[in-house]
Amino acid sequence: MSSHAENGPPGGAQPMPGNPPQPGPGPTDEELARMSREDLVVLGAKMDGVEVVYSELVEPGSTAERRAERQVAAAFTGAGLAALAFMVIFVAWPWEVETAGGGFDLSTLYTPLLGLMMGLAITLVGIGVVLWAKKLMPYEVAVQERHEGASPEIERQTTAATLVDIGNSTGIARRSIIKRSLGFGGAMLGLMAIFPLGGLIKKPGTALFETPWEPGMRLLTLNGLPIRPDDMRPGALQTVFPPVEGGTRSADGVAMLIRLLPQQVTDYRAREGQEDFRWNDFVAYSKICTHAGCPVSLYEQETARILCPCHQSQFDAIDGARSIFGPASRSLPQLAVEVDDDGYFVAKSDFIEPIGPAFWERSS
Repeated sequence: MSSHAENGPPGGAQPMPGNPPQPGPGPTDEELARMSREDLVVLGAKMDGVEVVYSELVEPGSTAERRAERQVAAAFTGAGLAALAFMVIFVAWPWEVETAGGGFDLSTLYTPLLGLMMGLAITLVGIGVVLWAKKLMPYEVAVQERHEGASPEIERQTTAATLVDIGNSTGIARRSIIKRSLGFGGAMLGLMAIFPLGGLIKKPGTALFETPWEPGMRLLTLNGLPIRPDDMRPGALQTVFPPVEGGTRSADGVAMLIRLLPQQVTDYRAREGQEDFRWNDFVAYSKICTHAGCPVSLYEQETARILCPCHQSQFDAIDGARSIFGPASRSLPQLAVEVDDDGYFVAKSDFIEPIGPAFWERSS
């Protein structure tokens, strides 16, 4: 292998500051082809003006190397198991609250466990990478002079050899336990990242069309008491809930029971197909605004207008809760009500249309 030129420029001139002297003719193509990868790495370093100041390599097959391998593999395997646990919890863990009255409910752990498993998986991958870099990869301090100019063929080949040598120096090729654990951990983390997208693919079925109301269910106040017609004076509004087993209140079943004024009863206009939803001077509408889902909670007695305080949408209680002002474009769904044999208000059925904001796909 030919050596680099030792002499300076002709005439004894000194090289310009910041421009290192260019090496002499390099090896021929035949010599280059006969060089090993190690030779190409050394040659490339010399051509680039790289000087290795310090180098330290873990002894292959030593006790320290095997111990470090197990630590790295344990971190990557743990990351994969944490990601796998995330996916199992996402699918199998109960997430809807089913127990009330102060009892413990596993669903309360759903979100914390998902966050814990995701954080643990990402943390263990980071720990594994740090341990790998600190305990298994060679430690080297090198100094290189920077220079300008395009890279000829010889530099491209030596650079490629250097990159391959760096990859081999990581030991991934001969450390099968790390390779397998890294593959497992990486695959599980990849699946964990895309797994929640399944919630966007699965259709909600009839969940968007149903609330807990059923025929014969009594309308209950916030205190859980049933309501009689005489409990409300004309012009009053009462928030009502369906009775749910365990005492858990329904967020989507909450409704407003309104007693109209005498003149408003005369002017009342029911929507088509909902003529029998009113009972005497009482009407009931969903309390969830059809614009953005805020609770409509203000009622003006004299005008029978229902107001949503979030974005000022207004609905006409004597015209089927039709939207008459603001961003809401759909009427509040009406709940059909009647009085049972004991004199308490009950629902005649569930809402016959979806409650809350409109959604893009709706069956008939």
